[in-house]
Amino acid sequence: MMRKSLLFLLPIAALLSTTSISGLSAQSKVEKRCGWFQNPTPANAWLSDRDGLWLISSQGGYQAQGDWPPEFPPNQWIRTNVGSYGYGCACFDVTVDRSTNPKRIVEIKSAQAQALKVCRTDPNLREPG
Repeated sequence: MMRKSLLFLLPIAALLSTTSISGLSAQSKVEKRCGWFQNPTPANAWLSDRDGLWLISSQGGYQAQGDWPPEFPPNQWIRTNVGSYGYGCACFDVTVDRSTNPKRIVEIKSAQAQALKVCRTDPNLREPG
């Protein structure tokens, strides 16, 4: 009897091991997302790219896993608030959740600052501000 129960549980255990709590595959496809990275205030950050707005962090709320922000050279970061808050052009290697509104970046694998002109010359992007 015990052996049959264990055999029944094996497929369920396999399914659970490949699914995260949020319902996303634990092995979600990593995507490259490039656009305007905005960090206007502490712990509030998002990326605007050709597909819209992607939430990275909301103060007191949602936080993507991984390391952000990318390191921006001073002449490639536009300050819009006291301190170091503002925006710049960046590319992120990320996993995402498209089912939320706004869409969410779930995990940041890597982030690289880009020259401002990369985003400024992309017809699919609108500069913040």
